[in-house]
Formats: sequence, structure tokens, C-alpha cells
Amino acid sequence: MSIHYLSHTADIRMLICAKTLQDLFIEGVKGMNNILKESFCDPSNKIDVIEMIHINASDNTTLLINFLSDVLSSSCIEKVVYCKIEIIEFKAYQMIVKLSGTRINKFDEEIKAVTHHEANVIKNNKGLWETCIIFDI
Repeated sequence: MSIHYLSHTADIRMLICAKTLQDLFIEGVKGMNNILKESFCDPSNKIDVIEMIHINASDNTTLLINFLSDVLSSSCIEKVVYCKIEIIEFKAYQMIVKLSGTRINKFDEEIKAVTHHEANVIKNNKGLWETCIIFDI
């Protein structure tokens, strides 16, 4: 699994790769968390907030964008970074996820939105799941 930040004007562009589709979703949250609060997630952090989210979509790309958008919205509303992501149910274009996080005083970077621009969840020629995600900052 890997995350690479790519340059993009006025946005943050992130390429994520993972062995499984579920791992791609988890890596997406990890990458977004690192933008919100760099190097914050640590197993010793106290869990302040637990939330369940249900996501439905018409395809895997939209499912990922909707998932990241919901996590981002909850992070901003609750002022929390969700460092533990547990996928409870994952089936064709729908998922239930348990998020556990730690409250913070301030984000390092504010993310306005997770965009659909350039997002396309695919299985590449190495057998890894990948996509590019652009965050509007």
C-alpha cells in the first residue's frame, strides 16, 4: 500500500494504491487525515468520538468520494481526526463503517471538499487498486 502526494494548483492531489478495495478506502482516510493534522494518528491517542456511517453509491469511485466526504464532514463538525477505521460491511457499492477518533483544537490544513475530478477507482496492471483524489483546500 502506498500514498503519494502530487502537485496541483490550489488543491492537494493524492494518488492512493492498495492491495484490496477496502484497503484503498482506509488508505484514503489515512491520507486525508495526514492533510488535516500531519502525523497525528498514534495508537496511544485517546478515543473521544465513535461514529457509524452508511454509504451507498452507483459505483466504486462514487462510493469512495462519498465515503471520504462523509468522513471529512464529520471531522469538521466534531473537530476530530478519525484514526481508526473499521469496515463493518462492504458489498457492491455500499458500506457500513465504524470510525473512532480523537478531538483536536485545530487542523493543520482545512479541506473544503473531496472532488470527483480525476477520481477513477481501478485495478491496475500490477493487480493493485488505485485512484487519484483531489482535495479542494
